[in-house]
Formats: sequence, C-alpha cells, structure tokens
Amino acid sequence: MNNNHVENFPEVFDSLIYRYMKESNSENEGLLTYFDEDFYSPCYSKIGKEKQVFKVDDFEQNELVSWRPILRGDHDNLENLQTALELPIPLAMQQLFCRYYSLDINASAEYGNLTILQALNQSDFERLQKNLIAHVLMKRRLKQAETLFFALTDEEDFVLSVDIATQAVMLEEVGKEPQKKIADSLTSFFQTLNPKPKLVTL
Repeated sequence: MNNNHVENFPEVFDSLIYRYMKESNSENEGLLTYFDEDFYSPCYSKIGKEKQVFKVDDFEQNELVSWRPILRGDHDNLENLQTALELPIPLAMQQLFCRYYSLDINASAEYGNLTILQALNQSDFERLQKNLIAHVLMKRRLKQAETLFFALTDEEDFVLSVDIATQAVMLEEVGKEPQKKIADSLTSFFQTLNPKPKLVTL
C-alpha cells in the first residue's frame, strides 16, 4: 500500500470538513441541531454567537443551537480499542475518529449518500469504541474478515467499513461478508466525497 494514503488523510479529511462548513447555510441547516443535555459537546454554541464559549447550563433542552467540528488534542487515540481487540488499527481510521469532536458528517458519493460517524464528546467516543469492539467480535464469531465500520448508507443495514487486512473501503451488510470494494483506501475514498450539509439530530 502507498504510504501517502496514510500521510495525506488528515489533509483530505480537513478539506471535507472545511467544505461542509462552507456549504452549510440557513436553507440546508448543516450546522444546526437540537440541544440534548445528555450529549453536551464543546461543539455547541448559541446561534449568532458562535465565537463565544458556552457551558451546558447556558442551553435549554431541545433548544435549536449551532455547532461546528472542533479539533481534539493529539493525546486522543484508539489505544484502548487496539488493546481490547489485539488488532492494529489503521492510522487513517484512528485519525478519522480522533481528529475532531463533531456531529456526524453527511456526504454524497458516486453510489449514494452516506453519514460519516463522529464522536460528539468523550463519552460518545467511548461508546463508539464499544460498538467497534462489538462489531469486530461479531466478525470473529462468524469467521468473517475483520472490518471496522465508519459510515452509514441510505440502504438499511448496509455500512461502509475498512478491511483491516487490506485497508480497502468496503460496502458491507451488517452480519455478512463485505460485498463490494469501494476504494483502495480511506484517503482515496474521501477524495471522492462531496459534502451534503443538512440538519443533524441525535
């Protein structure tokens, strides 16, 4: 595999995030959501006051708020996931899940629309890791190729995942072997995506 796939992923991912924010507007509501006190995030701010810093007590339940992805510290990683599974996690996958605190990012690809999974806060990040662990354990129980999912598709029960052995992006029906190779790597796949901002709800 070409190492540039790994080295360039943050740049490609940042480009998608930048374009998502740039193309979000009052019509598609791409940077709006409804506040849930059980899922407070540093991503949230009051509409029209995005440059200020807010606390959880500054919001009311179900209030319409603005949000934007924020970069996380370099200390965040998937070490717990790697240890629990005794499995090397591709660096691009670690960068995908550890680079931002963000709501899920909507995008379109050649074959349809997708929702790229993200962590809204630290507890959401831990929940995501538990779901990934459960996914890999299921694959092992079914004696299938080990994959890590990263996006939902418009087709029910179909996800996009990365094959751990090859690092290729695959279309996969939950509980079954990956059915179709979509791209050689996460980086090459993200280079084909177009942001599709819309209101995100939890």
